[in-house]
Amino acid sequence: MTPTSTSRLSFEPNITSKTSPSAADTSERVVIKNSNLSLLVKDVRKTGEDILTYTKNIGGFMVETSYNRPDESPFATITVRVPSKKLDATLDHFRSLAVKVTNENLFGTDVTEEYTDIKAYLDNHTKTKAKYEAILEKAVTVDEILKVQEQLINLQQQIDALKGEQQAIEQNAAFSKVTLYVSTDELALPYTPDQAFRPDVVFKYAVRSLLNTLRIGAEMLIWVGVYSVIWLPALLVFLGYRKWRKRKQSPNT
Repeated sequence: MTPTSTSRLSFEPNITSKTSPSAADTSERVVIKNSNLSLLVKDVRKTGEDILTYTKNIGGFMVETSYNRPDESPFATITVRVPSKKLDATLDHFRSLAVKVTNENLFGTDVTEEYTDIKAYLDNHTKTKAKYEAILEKAVTVDEILKVQEQLINLQQQIDALKGEQQAIEQNAAFSKVTLYVSTDELALPYTPDQAFRPDVVFKYAVRSLLNTLRIGAEMLIWVGVYSVIWLPALLVFLGYRKWRKRKQSPNT
């Protein structure tokens, strides 16, 4: 590209191509940690409040909270994010709130390579954008200006998307997600029983099944009663018609 001829502006800057940074050395691994806990407790509502209060006090935040069947066997699903550096202490505290921890999972995902790739691509795009901005300063014709601006807009969109991915990884790595299943009924918690045969569990399931059957039967009777304003008159008309037919046919038999 010659400085005296703007008509020969190049729109393909001589930049370093995207390199694969997977082989690059990283001083710290980027790991996203998540945990699930199933807690058998005495009071679901109080335990839920304790979880949220503790989370807030250590600099975390609530993601989602759901309470089900408050009048029967209360069950809650609570999802929070806590500082990853305080995850171990947080899990210890959550365990202390339970009568029994019926299930627990802790797993991590190493995203170091993905995070390094994003940083490399972001640096590459930023350098490319700077080169296009330099070209734009030398552009004279409307066509040249529009072409360079189009490239700058595309690059900026890619840069914004990469920054969003980078921030998401940083946020997820800095704050671990903990999902807690809390209930006063051990059978309501997601876990695998530690014994193959448990008569007390079978009895509870049988009683619960009986109650559900009775409830369904009662609901059906209510529906039948409500719709009697439709089917009862129809039934009376049908019976009356049959009786009339029999009377009409009896003299001929």
